[in-house]
Amino acid sequence: MTSKTYGHLYLIPVPIDQNNRESVLLEKHRKIVEHLDYFIVENEKTARFYLGALNLHKPINQLHFEVLTQTTPPEDITHYLTPLLEGFDVGLLSESGCPGVADPGSKMVALAHQMDIKVIPMTGPSSIILALMASGLNGQQFKFHGYLPSEKEDRIKKIILIENESSKYHETQIFIETPYRNQHIFNDLTDKLQDKTKLCIALDMTSENELIMTKTIKDWKKEIALDLKNKPCVFLLQA
Repeated sequence: MTSKTYGHLYLIPVPIDQNNRESVLLEKHRKIVEHLDYFIVENEKTARFYLGALNLHKPINQLHFEVLTQTTPPEDITHYLTPLLEGFDVGLLSESGCPGVADPGSKMVALAHQMDIKVIPMTGPSSIILALMASGLNGQQFKFHGYLPSEKEDRIKKIILIENESSKYHETQIFIETPYRNQHIFNDLTDKLQDKTKLCIALDMTSENELIMTKTIKDWKKEIALDLKNKPCVFLLQA
């Protein structure tokens, strides 16, 4: 079989700030999305909200949605291939930012490659890349860790490990956290990292409240008024 008879899987970026209804798509990409009938999404509510803001030529209730999260069974993801194998194009949306980057959509992309289905990424915002761009830290060598361990003892071990890796390989180390644990992470970082290590905190990316600050740990210890609780945040460090 060849991919010529299959549909294309389009990776559609959405705004990082979920209160933003403005499209982040290039005009040529928006025209492609207008003609899609099938979508695989991380969150159906936010996907409908965003697609509705694009003023598509067809009612939202005529579109077909499948939900893909971290807990979606593999057999369901395989089933999501059906429209593609029948020749229909399909759009893949994350809940925030770019699909496939720190996002369960990568499972669908991997499966599409296995079936020789053409995957087409659309240009859009990634909080991870935007934070790295604005951090002033090493953008030539960097590593993304996803989420740190939730247990405090394991998390501290990981923090020390990635600081050592940063020092050894001169890499920027990047990670994210669930918003309700941000303050705990910040406290662990300032408590366990070396004073000279640089830490960037990128908060509420692309929103009106966006804040991006890079300081040494020594200087961060003086920032007693910083409130990270329940706010989307990217952490970057360089030893």
